[in-house]
Parts: sequence; C-alpha cells; structure tokens
Amino acid sequence: MPALSTSGGLPDPLGEVKPLMLRFEQIRVNYLRHTRPETESLSRLSKPPKPPAEAPDADIFTVSRLNREARRILEAGLPPLWVAGELSNLAQPASGHMYFSLKDEQAQVRCAMFRNTNRRLTFQPEDGDQVLVQARVSIYEPRGSYQLIVEQMEAAGEGVLRRRFEELKKQLNNEGLFDERHKQSLPPVPRCIGIVTSPTGAAVRDILKILARRFPAVPVIIYPTRVQGAAATEEIVSAIAQASTRNEVDVLIVARGGGSLEDLWCFNEEKVARAIYACPLPVVSGVGHEVDFTITDLVADLRAPTPSGAAEIVVPDSIELLRNIAGQERRLARLVQRHWADYRDEIGQLNARMRLMHPGTILQQLQQRSDDLVRQMANGTRNYLEFRRLAGAQTLQRLRGTAPVERIRRDLDRTRALRDALGHTLGRRLATLESRVAIAAGNLNAVSPLATLERGYAIVRDVKTGAVLRTTGHVKTGDRIEARLARGSMIASVEKIRKK
Repeated sequence: MPALSTSGGLPDPLGEVKPLMLRFEQIRVNYLRHTRPETESLSRLSKPPKPPAEAPDADIFTVSRLNREARRILEAGLPPLWVAGELSNLAQPASGHMYFSLKDEQAQVRCAMFRNTNRRLTFQPEDGDQVLVQARVSIYEPRGSYQLIVEQMEAAGEGVLRRRFEELKKQLNNEGLFDERHKQSLPPVPRCIGIVTSPTGAAVRDILKILARRFPAVPVIIYPTRVQGAAATEEIVSAIAQASTRNEVDVLIVARGGGSLEDLWCFNEEKVARAIYACPLPVVSGVGHEVDFTITDLVADLRAPTPSGAAEIVVPDSIELLRNIAGQERRLARLVQRHWADYRDEIGQLNARMRLMHPGTILQQLQQRSDDLVRQMANGTRNYLEFRRLAGAQTLQRLRGTAPVERIRRDLDRTRALRDALGHTLGRRLATLESRVAIAAGNLNAVSPLATLERGYAIVRDVKTGAVLRTTGHVKTGDRIEARLARGSMIASVEKIRKK
C-alpha cells in the first residue's frame, strides 16, 4: 500500500519510481552479465559498437528481438506499481479490453486493462476521472511502445478510503470488537432515549417524528455534534462519553443521513469505534441509507438501515401495547374460568371416587388433596390478580400522559368488580363444598366396613399394589399380602391357594 500525501491523499508516483529506476539499472547490469547465452552480447552495448566489417562475429539484434529483450528486462526488473493520474483517450472495443492513457501535468503513459480484469471494476471509468491503478510495466512489442498492464483500478479518493476501511475493519475484528458476545440487548420499553447526531439535520427530525408517532411518552435527549468533516470525529467521541458519564438514558442512537463514503468517514474512524465499544449503554447505529455500511454499524450493539429505522427499533408501538394489555385482560378472564371449571370437575371426580371406595385412609388423603387444591386455587388466583393489578398500574403510570384515561379507568373498575365477584363466588362455593364433604364423611362413617371388621372379618390387600383382594385369582403363591383387622394389621405370605 503506498503512503498517502498530506495534501490530496494520493500516492506520489515519483517518490516510488526513483528508487525503482535505480533498482532497475542494477537488475539490468546483472541481467546482462548473468542471463542466458543468447543475450550475453547485450553487454557490448555499453561500448561503442564496431561496424560489422571490423567485427564479423558481432551479434546483430533484430527489432523484434530488441523489443522482446527490453520487455523481459522491464517486467523482471520492476514489481507491480501503484500509479495515480487522470484518465484520457479511453477506448473499449468489442473485445472488452480497455485502452487508455494515464497522465498528469507533465507526462502521460499508455495503459491496457484486459477484459477479465476490468470485469471487477466497481465503477464506470470516464475520461477526466482521477484514478489510482495497480499495474505492471511492460512493452507492446509490435510498436515498441512502453505501457502499463493494469491489474486493479479505483477512484482516487474513494479507493484510498476503501482500503483504509478494510484495514481498520480487519484490525478491529481481530481484536474482537465485533464479537456477538459483547453485544447488549435493548430495553423493551426505554425510560429515556439519547441521540448523538446533528441537531439541525434531517436525520434528527426523522427520528423525533417516528418516536412521537410510536411512543410519545418517552423523553429524548439530544447530544449535539457535527456528523461530517475533520472535527466531527472528536465531537462524536465526546458526545458518546458524555452520554455514558451522565447515565441518564437507557439506549443511545448514533445517527446521520446518507452520503458518500467520504461524507460518512467520521463513522469509520477508530476513535469512534472504540468509544462505542466502551460505552456501557446499548448503542444503535443508524448511519446513512440501507446500502451504506460503516465501522460504527459493526461495533454497535444493533445496526438499523436508516435513522428512521433506528427509531422504529428502540421503542414499541404504544397502540399495540394498549392492545396487548386488553388482550391480557381477556386471557386472564378465560384462564380463571378454565381453572374454575377444571377444579370443579376434579372435585366432582374426587367425590365420585369417594362414593365408590371409602376406606378411612383414602378419605383422609382425598380430604387433604381437596384442601390443597382449594388453597392453591385461592392463592394462585389471588397472586395472579395481584400481579396483573401491579403490572397494570405500572403500565398505566407510564402511559398516563398519552393513554385514553377514561377507558383505562373503566377497565380497571371492571377488573376490580370481576375480582370481587370472583372472591365472593369462590367463598360461597368453598363453604358449600366443605359442607358437602362433611356430610359425605358422616354418611361414609355410618356405612364404614370397620364395624364389619369388629365381627372377625378382615380386609386383605396386595402389599405391592395396595388393591383389595376379592378372589384367589388376584394372587399367586409367594405374594405378600396385608390383612387389615378391626385393630391393627398384619403382613403374610401366600403359601397355598385354594380355588374354592
């Protein structure tokens, strides 16, 4: 990569060619001394040639051979060069190759750029363009004219900037500044938004317009700075540092409208990239148009295609947020109804099972399970209602300045009424269930098999399954069984089975 001058930012061709010409002269001398035998006679060129009559063995060069040897010396002696100049006499015949002259105020040189190479051009060159080319020095043998074989061409100003962009991008990527593990997530509903941009540009107007439409309740702090020119870099770094120190915003937008690569260059500076990386706040980059890409986009926590897109990203839609709250209220009502129906069905199933089989221990377990379910239902419903009440109050507080107050008040009143009605209904229903359980317990005790056990009978169960054994077909020899007596129980092993 050639060094850049302080005035125009372009390489100084003479600064490179002078040492190369010295090197070329050394290579030429060595070439004449040590190359193939058929070219050794070139060393005679350093001496005054003798007429052929006086030197019958003289090596006479043809024009073709002279041009061929000169081309070999040039191509072997000079490496690829970066040359800057103005395009002129540009021609592109049907073959697809490009032929042109590259000139400055004092000289010009013919150039050729072949089809396979010029296909990679990112712009359409025209006469008068200032360009930077990478080329090999050669000679066109049929005419003996010295020319450059161009391998790469860039617009002079933008080409230099593009290479600086790629070098810095590679450096920062190797240092890990672009790694996803360093990216911060954005707050779902920011309390305050900071904007680093020009206070008079179109970008800040677009951002404020989008924020006012989507979420007007959120406050905005603008950290004014220039976004173009030599002083813009330090001002942007200072604004980011100021936002970090004050810690008065939840998210920071760094934005600017579209422009050329040179216009956006302050957002490709290493100082700005490191300031964004060191910023403790989540940073959204909204620089340029969607096709523009800067170092700021890569190091920021999130890239937006435009400044307006950045505003869309950092805040939710307040209308959609209100719609979500209403939907949550409806889902809450359906959830309570569904849970109530599920618990009612479960209690009904428990009652049916208690009517079918009623040993005293099972009755106690069912009673305890019923109490747990009722308690869980009451606690869960109460906790969920309290959670939704607190969430609704917080959301109402944030939206108080913009939300339809009367509608929210009516919704809150209706929610309280539903909660009170649900509490009364649950209380009455629980009292009824407790009464029914007590009556059922009394009835079951009246017909309890314990009285039968007092007359010498026993209840036999399978020890493994706990099932009551009614026939000998349910056990086999060696099984362990439990016999429940009027007072206590015993464990026995089946030694013999009689079918009758």
